[in-house]
Amino acid sequence: MNTLFSNPGSILAVMTSMIALGFYLQRYKAIKSLGPALTIIIMGIILSNLKVVPVSTELYGTISTYAIPVSMTIMLMSVDLKEMTKLSREPLIAIFVAVLTVSIMAFLFGLVFAEKISEGWKVAGMFVGTYTGGSANLTAIGTGLNVSRQTLAAANAADYVIGVPTLIFMFALPAILKNSKKFKKLWPYHVEESELEDCQNEEFMESKEWSIKDIAWMLAIGFVVTEVSTILAGYFNSSFSSAARILLVTTISIIIAQLKPVKKLKGNLDLGLFVALFFLCTIGFSVDIKEFLGSTFTITLYCFSIIFASFVFPFRHN
Repeated sequence: MNTLFSNPGSILAVMTSMIALGFYLQRYKAIKSLGPALTIIIMGIILSNLKVVPVSTELYGTISTYAIPVSMTIMLMSVDLKEMTKLSREPLIAIFVAVLTVSIMAFLFGLVFAEKISEGWKVAGMFVGTYTGGSANLTAIGTGLNVSRQTLAAANAADYVIGVPTLIFMFALPAILKNSKKFKKLWPYHVEESELEDCQNEEFMESKEWSIKDIAWMLAIGFVVTEVSTILAGYFNSSFSSAARILLVTTISIIIAQLKPVKKLKGNLDLGLFVALFFLCTIGFSVDIKEFLGSTFTITLYCFSIIFASFVFPFRHN
């Protein structure tokens, strides 16, 4: 099939331009609500369906092989196990309850939607990942389970359609419930203002100071961990090797993240997202828009069911 751009160089030029434009458009409220990931996927869908870029090419396979594990490694450099051990009992219990609740709801509603969603069990795993550990987990788990590009794009879209309004609601909820005596009896935990003021976390996707050395080391570590994990995963059965590769990347990355020199590296979340967006470009390119719209509605309904039930369930049992 003839397209406007077909050679690797021109396709890479299109992809880097898409990513730059995707970040630029985040200054607008309507686009920012979608987030850079879904923005890139939508742009990719439009370009491939307008025959600007091909639906499939060898370059996409190469990018798919490396982008996600490299971006995972870089993003996981911010994991500090020592700080996690300082958490009091209540937050740990809350995390455990959240993981357990989302897992149960994903399983139960997975049975309901099983016949209506292609690769439904994989979608369930992807949603459990994203609602217990962040959006990056959705793509990582999908990659580990060899999910189709169509399903991955639809799951990402559903996550944003349902997840973003839910997130806004969750941010607004503390102000709404702050003066509720009934809620304080139900949930007596709180964080002092002084503790919040002590937090000096860097803003995600905002201007920050970081050097070319930080970028060089993070990319080097990302590719080394990916290659080592790929070699080790080769010793597993072919049906499990893909999942084993992602598990190895995660484990090795978290271990490396505890080293003092690695903790000093800045901008890992931004760089990790940048690398991951190359993969999401290829996801958008490979999607047939008619099939995408049809599958997205059902997956969105499944996503809503998981979030709503997970939110209601803990309060009904308090």
